[in-house]
Amino acid sequence: MTESPESAAHSAYPDYTTILIEVDAADKVVTLTLNRPERLNAFDRTMCEEVRDAWHRIKLDDSVNAVVLRAAGERAFSAGLDIKKPYGQPEGIWHHEDPGEALSPKWQKMWKPVVCAVQGMCTAGAFYFVNEADVVICSEEATFFDSHVSAGLVCALEPIGLMRRVGLGETLRIALMGNDERVGAPTALRIGLVSEIVTREQLWPRAHAIAAAIAAKPPTATQGTVKAIWESLDKPYRAALDQGLIYTRLGNPIAKAELAADERRAAPTEPRIR
Repeated sequence: MTESPESAAHSAYPDYTTILIEVDAADKVVTLTLNRPERLNAFDRTMCEEVRDAWHRIKLDDSVNAVVLRAAGERAFSAGLDIKKPYGQPEGIWHHEDPGEALSPKWQKMWKPVVCAVQGMCTAGAFYFVNEADVVICSEEATFFDSHVSAGLVCALEPIGLMRRVGLGETLRIALMGNDERVGAPTALRIGLVSEIVTREQLWPRAHAIAAAIAAKPPTATQGTVKAIWESLDKPYRAALDQGLIYTRLGNPIAKAELAADERRAAPTEPRIR
């Protein structure tokens, strides 16, 4: 897969060791690529810290309005936690951290829309990425499964997020079947885990096209929409509606002003007469 010619490194981001960041200034899209293909893009503490740092920088980068989250290599989107490289936790069990907190854009209060492009294998902790994305698409050969119980591990954290996407029944089936059943792309589409299937060659361009279409809209509108919908999941129905009303009152005037400004910039100008 090749990069868009407009994509380039950006001075707002350091040279990470486990991820790549490219900014398409023309489309206002930033691409975050998991870049440990030799380890099936499994995450270690370094990747978690770098992804968390990237989310904070993306949040504050006014040159981009949407994100593509993808992974290098052909075999896997991500194999979850790198079990061959200890993550490292404090000795006190009450101070242990969920790696998903670092990987999550929503935990970092990053409300720019995220389009996730999945190829190959997506298992275990990889669901942290899928669960927190706003739009998920996959290639035809993509497979989804959770290996925890097959390894004698409680499958608890990732299914909590997954249940919001596909419901209780499908989540339990994925969690309990472990390595004995893989959800293929057609089933992932049927249960709502992904919203579109494309060929492997189309995956990255299609994800970028979706993100660019979103990024072209007023950012106050798109980010306010993401924030309102995700925060509603933690609230009773009436409380969520009340909060959503507040967000529309705050965000709509700003978003309309942004739209009007874009339209003025795009409008043809008449030559001046002296």
